[in-house]
Amino acid sequence: MAREELTRLTGNGNGNGECGGDDCPNVYRTASGSFVVQGDTSNAFVPPAGEALVEIPEAVLREAVRALGW
Repeated sequence: MAREELTRLTGNGNGNGECGGDDCPNVYRTASGSFVVQGDTSNAFVPPAGEALVEIPEAVLREAVRALGW
């Protein structure tokens, strides 16, 4: 899946105090309604094969919720 196929919910300068570049923590929505989260790699525990852990600031998650109107 290419980034262009995703709807970016965060990092668009909506006042979350984070940066708006492609290297920042972000939340994206797929065409099927699932989410893709971009953030710093976390080593909190070892996830199952094929999965990964990322860490994002609370402000980024709040921005994604606002973007969805929840």
